Amino acid sequence: MSPEFDFEGTFGDDYFYFYASYLTDERNRADTAVVTALLDLQPSDRVLDAPCGHGRIANLLDARVVGVDATALFVERARADATDSGREIDFRVGDMRSLPVADGEFDAAFSWFTSFGYFDDEGNRSVLREYARALRPGGRLLIEMLNRDNIIRRHTAPPFAFVTSVGDDQMIDQSWFDPITGRIETDRVMVRDGHVRRTHHFVRLLAITEWVAWLDEAGFVDPRFVGHDGEPVTIHTDRLVVLATRSP
Repeated sequence: MSPEFDFEGTFGDDYFYFYASYLTDERNRADTAVVTALLDLQPSDRVLDAPCGHGRIANLLDARVVGVDATALFVERARADATDSGREIDFRVGDMRSLPVADGEFDAAFSWFTSFGYFDDEGNRSVLREYARALRPGGRLLIEMLNRDNIIRRHTAPPFAFVTSVGDDQMIDQSWFDPITGRIETDRVMVRDGHVRRTHHFVRLLAITEWVAWLDEAGFVDPRFVGHDGEPVTIHTDRLVVLATRSP
């Protein structure tokens, strides 16, 4: 049996510390621009960012945004950043499988930076059903993930490792793909200020054929799959963009 997802250990203060070199202001602005373009967002649109993390995209969008995340620390940071920038963003603490939003409340919803797939398959299907419930008929859904086929193509001899360094501190990820569960499982070791912490997390990666079936079951139509720049998906595509429309 695969280890459990350590949400508290994975999404804590160490996340901000080690990911700061990736999630720069430039990266945040670039991601916001891609989200805006892919969803064709307008200032009048009501948009759900879930999970919103620490609000790095929600706080930059030119739209009426609600952000939901299960990690209170992230939501506190998102609210503080919104206040500092003079934005009025509605950030809420909540579970993706039971979103604290009204039915049909949104014109668009998105999940960015491989933030889907944190539960068992029934839980992940529940997340898709919650997106459908939150969207009005014809509302747009956007999910950005690692491309499962590319991961398998590149990493045929597990485990594969990735090291992030901040001065003398290090975050070491050892990952492997489990073909039974369809997950990337990751053992993480963080060495910071002489202290060592270990966590485990996973991400369910769906084949495109699975995406089509799951989206249909959840109440979506017209699924599309592209890369970040809108290019067709191949086994060489690093990151997969999933687009679908809430059924009428």
